[in-house]
Amino acid sequence: MNASTNKVAQKLRMTSSGFTLIELMVTIAVLAIIVSIAAPSISTQLANQRVKSTTATIANALKEAKVESIIRRQNVELIYDATTTPKTITLKAINTPPVSDTNISVYNIGKQSIITQTITPSTVSNIIFQPNKKIANNATVVYTICDSGSNSETPKQVNLNNIANVNTINAGSC
Repeated sequence: MNASTNKVAQKLRMTSSGFTLIELMVTIAVLAIIVSIAAPSISTQLANQRVKSTTATIANALKEAKVESIIRRQNVELIYDATTTPKTITLKAINTPPVSDTNISVYNIGKQSIITQTITPSTVSNIIFQPNKKIANNATVVYTICDSGSNSETPKQVNLNNIANVNTINAGSC
């Protein structure tokens, strides 16, 4: 009886209960193929999310400027500065002298965002919201937002008309 139990124990020791090297290599190869297929899709989705976030930031800044001009009953200037890092949008209450202008808020924009600002008429450099719910100089603005990390994202536009209405659309080209 003792001899038969030794044979069973010997057989169990001889059979391995782990994975072979070939099985592990095949599994890793399959995972690599799946990751290589999914990676471009993930990077495009991240770029689209950055565009959406920047679009929301610009729309919120425009809406805040409109509301602040009405609440404060004074002009509010929106200044987009693409020369700083990070890019900024500053809202400034325009006070009458001798009181100096005051900053209301500053919005930072991600470094990968590419923003094209088109103001009509072209003689206007900054947007001024008036308490009568209009834009000074009858100006209109179009912000086109793209992402530098990907060329396949959907560009968005934030439009501001001369009566200070803000709307967001999927349009434009990068």
